[in-house]
Amino acid sequence: MEVTLLGTGSPAGLPQPDCPCAMCSAARGPHARAATALLVDGALLLDLTPGAALAAARAGHSLVGVRQVLLTHPHDGPAVELPAGLPSAGRVPDGRVLTLISGHRVRAVAMDHPGTGYEVSSPEGDRLLYLPPGGAPAGLAEGRAAYEMVVADVIGRPGAIARLRAAGAIGATTDVIAVHIGHEVPGGPELDRRLSAAGARAVPDGTTLTVGEYHAVPDVPRRTLVTGGARSGKSLEAERRLETFPDVLYVATGGTREEDAEWADRVSLHRERRPGSWRTAETCDLVPLLAEDGPPLLIDCLSLWLTDAMDRVGAWDDARWRQGGEQALRQRVAELVAAVRETQRTLVTVTNEVGSGVVPATASGRRFRDELGRLNAAYAAECEQVLLVVAGQALVLRS
Repeated sequence: MEVTLLGTGSPAGLPQPDCPCAMCSAARGPHARAATALLVDGALLLDLTPGAALAAARAGHSLVGVRQVLLTHPHDGPAVELPAGLPSAGRVPDGRVLTLISGHRVRAVAMDHPGTGYEVSSPEGDRLLYLPPGGAPAGLAEGRAAYEMVVADVIGRPGAIARLRAAGAIGATTDVIAVHIGHEVPGGPELDRRLSAAGARAVPDGTTLTVGEYHAVPDVPRRTLVTGGARSGKSLEAERRLETFPDVLYVATGGTREEDAEWADRVSLHRERRPGSWRTAETCDLVPLLAEDGPPLLIDCLSLWLTDAMDRVGAWDDARWRQGGEQALRQRVAELVAAVRETQRTLVTVTNEVGSGVVPATASGRRFRDELGRLNAAYAAECEQVLLVVAGQALVLRS
């Protein structure tokens, strides 16, 4: 089954008309994307968009053989003119199955968002799932067979990918293609990096893909360290890396602070931002978690873990530091780094980048700065990917 992506952009396209944002300004030439539409084996058109016939011709195809035109979502804006010779466009009621004269079977999939998804099966048995912008399947039961290809709004609705993974509909070899791409994320390497973290990829408009053909699925780094300054966006970047995976365990090392309203507000903001399927553990006892089998871990953050470790060994007191505190801290750090080296879990860890500003005025402040720098370096050495986040922009230091 061949699928030609006549467009891969959001319903408004990219760049969006009259939008002055930086993303739209840069989306020119090969980086521009028309509204998403799929041509399946020249017989089925999923979503009718302006210029579909011209887009097909540019991709080396014709719409002459199209026998069915199906829409996935309400169309905003002026009505799209139906190219001559095409059948009328429509939507299929949820759960209904169409069998085309070409032998393709199309099943309408219910969404939790306005629109309809379509499962397309070829005469040979290959299966494609195509989802509308912002949509995720509703009521998916676990134990489903994995699709050969999923075409979905990975950037706008990462929870849909997590839901499909939890149900088994996305497996280790499923080719996940991102479409409905708008100006919410920079294009080029940054888009590729974010999609790789989700095990997905993007292709240019006009690309023809073969469903079921082997394609190397992007490798998701198993261990990632995200560092950056205060309010740099490092925690959000870490959360993005796991938002397409179900059952993530969020490990909060900060604990609770009685009578600290500002800290409570910070914790609440983080919780509201995380997917509802994630679980939370408030602990600094990281070594046992890393040794266990289980879902991905997101540890936020190493600097608070170090604060707790230094509290436990009395590192703030000069005399206790000299009389065994330093050696005890080195042992704790070595145990944590060894656990990171040996863990089999997918791991994303947040830390703070220190030492680039004013030298702390106290000996204990300088001690913390030095020890966090050493911890970050040792921890980073065990990670396949290391990111530095500055002003909300992630710079890849190791990949």
